[in-house]
Amino acid sequence: MGANLKILVHGRPGVGKTTLIKKILGRLKDKAEGFYTEEIKEVGKRLGFRIKTLDGKQAILGHINFKSPNQVGKYGVNLEEFERVALPPLEKALTEGNMVVIDEIGKMELFSGRFQNLVKKILDSSAPVLATIGKSAHPFISKVLKRSDIYRVEITPANRDDLVSKLTRLIETKTDY
Repeated sequence: MGANLKILVHGRPGVGKTTLIKKILGRLKDKAEGFYTEEIKEVGKRLGFRIKTLDGKQAILGHINFKSPNQVGKYGVNLEEFERVALPPLEKALTEGNMVVIDEIGKMELFSGRFQNLVKKILDSSAPVLATIGKSAHPFISKVLKRSDIYRVEITPANRDDLVSKLTRLIETKTDY
């Protein structure tokens, strides 16, 4: 597979996709660019989602108090902030050939046509990719999952601890930066 390694992790909400990505990144020695998503909670209640880039920038992706024409359930999606914060590191990874980290290719993120175009460019490139992908019936997700050049991994409570080592080894042996 070489530098073309494209790992897409999928699993039910709350199973540990983001935790898996963060643990793998903690073990990798090579440069990566991209973002991950975290829940915004207050007194145990989920209020929304925050985007955090690997270089420390952050923005609110979706929130129950954000009014937007783009809604996922009770969450209004902050498309402008998402594009401002999340897209530059993906573009940088693409131009520099670094590993691209995308957590996640999901309903909220897919409101952005710019994001969809950039993900397509990234997947068509030789850049290595470590991403999580939603399970929704979105046409873009369906197209991505039909690609023959992806390594698709389902994370479950039973395998999530083993996947950290397995995917880290796969990335370290199959990528040539």
